[in-house]
Amino acid sequence: MISLPERFLEDVKLILEDEYEEFINSYNEKKTTGLRLNTMKMPKEKFKELNLFELEPIPWANEGFYYNESDCKPGKNPLHEAGVYYLQEPSAMSVVPKLGIQKGDKVLDMCAAPGGKSTYILSQLDNTGLLVSNEINPIRIKALGENLERFGARNCIITNTDSANLRKVFTGYFDKIVIDAPCSGEGMFRKDPVAVEDWTYSKVLECQSIQREIIRDGYKMLKKGGILVYSTCTFSKEENEDVINEFIAEHDGAVLIEKERLWPHKIKGEGHFVAKIQKLDDEDCKVKEMKLKKLNSEIKEYRNFEKKHLNINLDNRFMLRGDNLYLLPDECPNLDKLKVLRYGLHLGILKKNRFEPSHALSHYLKPEQIKHLQNISLDNEEIFNYLRGNVINTGESRGWTVVAVEGIPIGWGKESNGVLKNHYPKGLRINY
Repeated sequence: MISLPERFLEDVKLILEDEYEEFINSYNEKKTTGLRLNTMKMPKEKFKELNLFELEPIPWANEGFYYNESDCKPGKNPLHEAGVYYLQEPSAMSVVPKLGIQKGDKVLDMCAAPGGKSTYILSQLDNTGLLVSNEINPIRIKALGENLERFGARNCIITNTDSANLRKVFTGYFDKIVIDAPCSGEGMFRKDPVAVEDWTYSKVLECQSIQREIIRDGYKMLKKGGILVYSTCTFSKEENEDVINEFIAEHDGAVLIEKERLWPHKIKGEGHFVAKIQKLDDEDCKVKEMKLKKLNSEIKEYRNFEKKHLNINLDNRFMLRGDNLYLLPDECPNLDKLKVLRYGLHLGILKKNRFEPSHALSHYLKPEQIKHLQNISLDNEEIFNYLRGNVINTGESRGWTVVAVEGIPIGWGKESNGVLKNHYPKGLRINY
């Protein structure tokens, strides 16, 4: 049994009453582990047929599965690097289904790093609509960018700002908003001893103050009829019911549709709080679409690359930021007043007399859209050699080539004289 903070125990006992001992006993059990399938890349039926791990369905997430961490290491499987699935704590998968996402929705993930909710949203949108994925922490946003890139979507913008700046730009704009709020992390105690050491009641009150501000700003960005889902991975009443009840009391047009706690002694998960709110009042939305400059001569080298190496002709929703070429989402608001990490899909870099494709582009492309594909099976050690950054002998000289695992693109290489020079990003290369 881990040693839990005394004030935390007192507070939980007041909430749970007769169930308190059952809750405490849950800390003698192992933490739960889960993965969530990216259905944009692989159907559930094919994933099951691969029979990679011993999986058990998660009841509240159609794409989610429990796995036994002692029996398998899905984080070290090439399909994870290819973005076929995302590792996520099971009870955290309860949040996004509450949004009821429809294709074409405009969605905001306000506190997005490391990307669990955002990647789930992207798989629900299925390359339609728009996701604005925001993270205020400049350090955590790096992991967010990597995870979203791995999922291979074009309809995502990543911003790095606070809720007040977002509100100034996006008032009355979004159909759905998720706020996985910064919290005291009590639901992390069983799997992370550092979370126990860092916990204080002062931290609970500090988080509550931030949560109040974030939910008010988030609500202003919803359009009439829109849905806001607020969640935390903590158990404190102050950060959950108190924040929601206070917010509802302040806003006549806000309707609390659902409020749910997931306790680790009742479900197979570490615990979560989720509240679903609908907005009935209206905001004056003044969001303008970004004005696009037609790029023809500027992107000549990209068009040459596209003609030579791809079987697609992308629409002209391009944006240049320095030498970086982006493909914007079909709906793209004006972002001039925000700090933006990524404008849609990063296609690559325009260099003198040539175009160098990005890692993100390889993850976006479908196999049938690629002229030169080097497919490697999971049981072939060559795929691990590629992920380590080694060259591959292919016997071909096709130029830019996408390496795939089980037919799922995983990264670029450049073939010459029968050898594929590795272009898998150095920061992502494995050492196992």
